[in-house]
This record gives sequence, C-alpha cells and structure tokens, in this order.
Amino acid sequence: MADKKFAAYLCAGCGLGEVLDLGTMEKVVKREGKMQVIKRHDVLCSADGVQAIRDDIANEGVTHVLIAGCSRRAKTEAFDFPETAMARANLREGVLWVVAPGTDHDEVRQEMADDYIRMGCAELKKMAVPTGNPNCASNKRILVVGGGMSGLTAAIEAAETGYEVLLVEKEPQLGGWAAKLYKRVPFREPYAEPQDTGLAELIARVEAHPKVRVHLASTLAETAGAPGRFAVKIATESGAVTQEMVGAIVQASGFSTYDLAKLPELGGGLPSVVDQAGLEQLAKAANGGVIQRADGQAVSSVVFVQCAGQRDASGTHLPYCSGHCCATSVKQAMYFKDANPDVDTVVLYTDLRMPGMGEDFYRSAQSKGVIFTKGQVSTVKAAGTGCSVNFRDLILNEEVTLGADLVVLATGQVPNSGVNIDLLAEPAAAEQTPTDEASATPVEPAAALPPSILNLTYRQGPDLPQLKAGLTDSHFICFPYETRRTGIYAAGPVRRPMDMLQATDDATGAALKAIQAVENAALGRAAHPRSGDLSYPIVRLEGCTQCKRCTVECPFGAIDEDERRFPVFNESRCRRCGTCMGACPVRVIAFENYSVDTVGSQIKSLDMPDEFSERPRILLLACENDAYPALDMAGVSRICYSAFVRAIPVRCLGSVNTIWITDALNSGWDGVMLMGCKRGDDYQCHFVKGSELAHYRLSKIDDTLTQLSLETERVASFEVAITDSRRVAALINDYAETIKRIGMSPLKGFN
Repeated sequence: MADKKFAAYLCAGCGLGEVLDLGTMEKVVKREGKMQVIKRHDVLCSADGVQAIRDDIANEGVTHVLIAGCSRRAKTEAFDFPETAMARANLREGVLWVVAPGTDHDEVRQEMADDYIRMGCAELKKMAVPTGNPNCASNKRILVVGGGMSGLTAAIEAAETGYEVLLVEKEPQLGGWAAKLYKRVPFREPYAEPQDTGLAELIARVEAHPKVRVHLASTLAETAGAPGRFAVKIATESGAVTQEMVGAIVQASGFSTYDLAKLPELGGGLPSVVDQAGLEQLAKAANGGVIQRADGQAVSSVVFVQCAGQRDASGTHLPYCSGHCCATSVKQAMYFKDANPDVDTVVLYTDLRMPGMGEDFYRSAQSKGVIFTKGQVSTVKAAGTGCSVNFRDLILNEEVTLGADLVVLATGQVPNSGVNIDLLAEPAAAEQTPTDEASATPVEPAAALPPSILNLTYRQGPDLPQLKAGLTDSHFICFPYETRRTGIYAAGPVRRPMDMLQATDDATGAALKAIQAVENAALGRAAHPRSGDLSYPIVRLEGCTQCKRCTVECPFGAIDEDERRFPVFNESRCRRCGTCMGACPVRVIAFENYSVDTVGSQIKSLDMPDEFSERPRILLLACENDAYPALDMAGVSRICYSAFVRAIPVRCLGSVNTIWITDALNSGWDGVMLMGCKRGDDYQCHFVKGSELAHYRLSKIDDTLTQLSLETERVASFEVAITDSRRVAALINDYAETIKRIGMSPLKGFN
C-alpha cells in the first residue's frame, strides 16, 4: 500500500460548534493524534462537506479518515469512502445529546468530546483498508433441499429472479405434505371456505421452468465447501451419485407429525382416533362426499381435540404451539358439515388461535353449526364402536363426557431437522466451552439418530444446529432464515411451526437470503449481519499455540485445522464477528479494520484523571448491533447519562478479548461495563453465541480482579435490547454510582 496519510474532519453542525470547543479538539487532533490534514466544516454531511473529503482523498492522497461528528450509525451513505480506512468520533449522540445542557457541565462535556477524539485517532492509526476475501467464489446456483410447499416456492422464486436452481426431493414425487391435503385453510378472499391447495399448478411451474432442475427420489450424500462453492453429492435410490456445485442452500425439509402412539391417554392407537393428517387422507378418499372412518363406519359425530401433545410444560411432549392446528381443525370440521350438515362437530380448545383473517373463517364455521367448546381434555377412551371424550368445561367449570364416532387429535409438527450436533459431542468436550460447537471425536449416543439431511463435512456436525425443541437454529423473530452455517438457510416448518401461507412467505424470504449470499460470496463480502464487510480474519501462525479455542468457539464452523493442527480460516463461511479474536489467548488473530490493537489503543489513549480528581473513567464495550444503537437512541431522545463513561462499539461481545479489560484496569480505568445481546435458546445475539461466550469468559475475570487487589464490581456485564434506550442510560448511571461508592481505582497512580 502507498504511504498512509491521516486526515481529521470536525463537524460544527447540529449544535456541536455552539457547545463544544472545536479549537481545543483541533489541538488534540494535531498534537496527540498526529493527523496530517485537519479541517473543520459547518455541516460536514452536506454535499460541500462530503466533496471536500473526496477531494482530499483524490488530490491529497488521504488514506485514513477520521470524522468527528455524529454516530458511526448515522449518515453512512454520505460518508462512504470505500477506498479509505475510516473511524468515527461520536460527538453528537455520544456527547452533546447525553450530557445535561448548561454551563455546569461544560468542562466534563468537553473532556468527553476530547477523549472521543483521542480514541478515534488511536483507532484510525491501527486500521488498514480491507482488501477483500482472496478466496471468493462465483457459483450462483441455489440448491433447495425439499420439494414440499416451502421448497417449491423457494425454487420458483429464485428461478423467477434469474438464478439457476437445483431441487432435491427424497420422495419419488414433488409436493410433500401439501400433496396429502384435500383442501387448505383459506389464504385469499373469500375467507369463509376451505380452498384448493394450488399445488398442482405450482409443481407444473417448477417442472416447466428452464432454470430449475429437479432430482426426485434423491438425498444429499455429502455437502462440503462454502458460499459460492458448495460441492454436493446427490444420491438416488438406485445408488447412483452425482456431484454438483452450488453457491447457497435452502433447507426446506419440512416436518413429520407427532406420533399418536405417544398419546395413549388421548386414545392414540384406537381405530376411532386419528390425527389431522389421518383425517386429510379420509377426506381425500371421500373427495367431497360423506367422510367415513378407515374401517368404513359412518361418522355421525366427531370431536376435535386441540393441543394434543403440544404446549406441554412438563417436557413429555412438544413444548410449542404448532400454529396451524386451530385453523386446520376448523377447516376439517367444515369437511363434515359441507358433506352432511347433520354430523355433530365439536372443537375442544383451551385457546383458539386464528391469526390474520382466521376470525372470518371461524365465524363461517359457526354459521354452519360447528360447536366450539373451551375445555381441557383429560382422557379419550374406547366406548362401543366409538370413543368417549372426558374433559373439564372451562366455562362451566365442570367435568363433561362426550361420545363420538371419530376423534381427531391436533398433534402438531415435528421438524425434519436431521442430526442434533449436541448428541454428537463428548460430554467432556461439551463442558470445555459453553458452545455446542464441540470438536471432539463423535461418540455413538444411546438413542438412535435421525437420518442426516445435509450430511455436512463440517467438523461441527453433519446438520444444522438445533434449538432445544429440535427446530433448526434460525431465530424466528430476530434472524429468520439465518443459521450458524453461512450460506445455508432454513425455510418452512423445519425452522418453526407454521401454516401453508406462512411457509410460502418464509420460503420467499429464504430464497432472497440465498441470493444475497451468492452475490456477497462472489464479491468476497461478509453475510448477515455485517453484509458488505470486506474484512476477513488474518492469523499470524508463527505465534499460534495450537490451543484450538478459535476453532471450537467459532459459531459458524468457519475454522478448521491443517495437518499440523494450525487453524485454517474459511473466509467465505466467516461472518466477521471476531469471536475467534476474542478467544485467542496470544492475540494472533485480527481483521484489517478491527483488531485487538484498534480497541486496545483506544483504551490506552485517554488523558486519565488522577485519583484525586473525583472524575472517574468508565469503559463501556458495547455490542454494535443492540447496545450501541440503544445508546444512540438515548442520545436522540435526549436521555442523559454519566459523562464519565466512554463507549467503544465492538462487533460482538464474543470478540472481546480479556486483555482489553486487563489493560483498562491497569491503565487506571475505574470500571468496565460490557453490554451485549440476550443469550440462550431465545437469543438476540446477531452472532448467535457471542454473548454466551463473553459471559463464560467473564465468569473467570474475578480471579484477575483479585490478583490486582480490585473489587469485583469494577467489571460488570449486562444484556440489553436495541429498544433499551432508557434502560442503558439507567444502567450507566447506576454503575457510575457504584464506582462512586467503592472509590476511584487505586491503580491510577501507577498509570
């Protein structure tokens, strides 16, 4: 790279020039930051301001830019200089708007601004311009695994967008569960009657599309590679294997129904008891006529039992609601009423969940004579040629028994997720870190494993990780479709329980994510959530101790080992979270624009007040995805917090190396706060495991504090959400009071 040239641009807009002493900051930039170009502008984000920066880049050879003004999350399109390294000093949201107005606070406000200038200069000096992933790959074909409603939709949507699609279905025909349905819940007007599935038309579109190639009666024998260059082996029932290259994968492997045999108390196994899938078979056989039981007996009364083996808090059955079951029972009750209005139909429910336009559908069923009763079913027993259903009427609060020729149990969806990697890990290995990405040699678990869906060659296991309920790991609120395997996206009921309409919407979203993945891979850029980031991890192998912490802790399976047991980084799989950097005890892993040094230099750059100043310094390492936006929103809302805090955004708490905390304490910081996302099965961490790993590492920091003769309160960690603008301010103020109570750091005198 050519000689580096550093430039600092100070903005006087948004009231910054009126409240802050920009002249003092210019001196800090020149004397301490050693910037070669220093300029001030009234409104830096204006066309003139941005053009001035561009002119200096083009004409003055500026390679590194510091912008002192608003948050790094603001004006990103205006301050887009991809050919330079850039740092931002947050003076507006981080200083001006969070320090109480008035002359009483002028001095501490100015100190805060000066420190952020120092930190910005220090960060910039350690940054380089990302050059991009050298191992980018350009295959843009999309593999869809599963030929049900979700898979067919993902395939046709990707193909209609112009991408080649490879569709693999294990059955000899397309359609999945949708092909077993007589009708579907209404998904368009009118919302009063069951509607045709539309499956035949969708299959015809897929089979006729020139960009779609279908493999029937086939499975994946092996999946290797990374985004842009996945190598998949497709095996047929005959044993033939073909290899294909694809750029991204959508797993739409669907679901199975919950086993009736697990519900003997509800009549599972009796000839007069079926599940909803079994009733669809009877309805298809009747084809609009009178529905009969499988043994040919006529049905004059039918009872639908909702939540059969679902929403179970005991851990015996499914813990979740499958979403579609209430509307499905309403639909199936209409099958009987439409064929014969004299059939008694009763739906027993605890909560009737009918989202969207389901209310219209429910009212239509009522008008046909379907009876809805709020009741908790205790047992279903054989009685004559039919059944007796015993339940507590939750309205009348009394025990009731109903006789029925047929009982239909709403048993719910069990995802076809494949092998759970938690079952493959040796217990000893699983205890080494809190992550499920264990690296030990797999052992044979006592229970039989389900067949693998993807047969990944990843060291972390053959299938996508799963949440505790067996659903494929893809957070259904925060990060739909995303999984811990970059370039592989989950769609449909394998991801979360859903109805057919939701599954088609879900598949469309997953297809779009797959398209984004192949486009990013071709350009060497990162995927969600740092989409577009050109940096990638660089390791200095001569300093590596082969401890394997980076390979074990990487949430995305992006790191393997070579024959010498050194880490091998697969940049195409990497999400750029920096978890490996935080895990490395010898600090040999870095990114060009984010490293132990970029943050460490900021920590050491402050003009630290002495122990008698009564002006503590609190370091806040804030996750850039939730905590830092919450801090910004506190500023936007003019919610004031302590001017003694100095916030440094980090990519993820998983990237926090404990050396930062040690250096901060040794440098005289009075306290260290960490703010990250919620961890656990209902995680909100954008990098899935980052918050959990940080929590695990920090659990051992007390020993370090004890060795330094410091109080354990000097390091604190908090889980926050992006909406917690008021809460983050309160946490900061409360922590500042804690520091005031325990006193200034005794290490200040040694700084």
